[in-house]
Amino acid sequence: MTDTISDMLTRIRNANSALLPVVELPHSRMKASIANILKREGYIADVAIDGKPFKKIKLKLKYQGRKGVIEGLRRVSTPGLRRYVGATEIPRVLGGMGMAIVSTSQGVMTGVEARKQNLGGELLCYVW
Repeated sequence: MTDTISDMLTRIRNANSALLPVVELPHSRMKASIANILKREGYIADVAIDGKPFKKIKLKLKYQGRKGVIEGLRRVSTPGLRRYVGATEIPRVLGGMGMAIVSTSQGVMTGVEARKQNLGGELLCYVW
């Protein structure tokens, strides 16, 4: 598999549409930091990392009735076409209702945090 972040977003999207309570995915530090951002911003309920031989990330999804809190996920920068933005070029997703996730030199953070710290980087994905 070449694009593990895209796989993570696809698993979340599929589980969200199937109204599954928990999603399991293989562990990586990048995926764990994206999951922690999603939890901090209120898009998912809980993040747990477990497993001895192979670590797994378990995400507990949030729902409002029969509709998921996450309405959409979109991968922006792919392995075939990386997309880098400066601090002033970070887009606002749905006029500020969504968020952009950016990988900067100071770590993975939301677009708002990157703009405040005047940092640019690789534009990983949009969540709304």
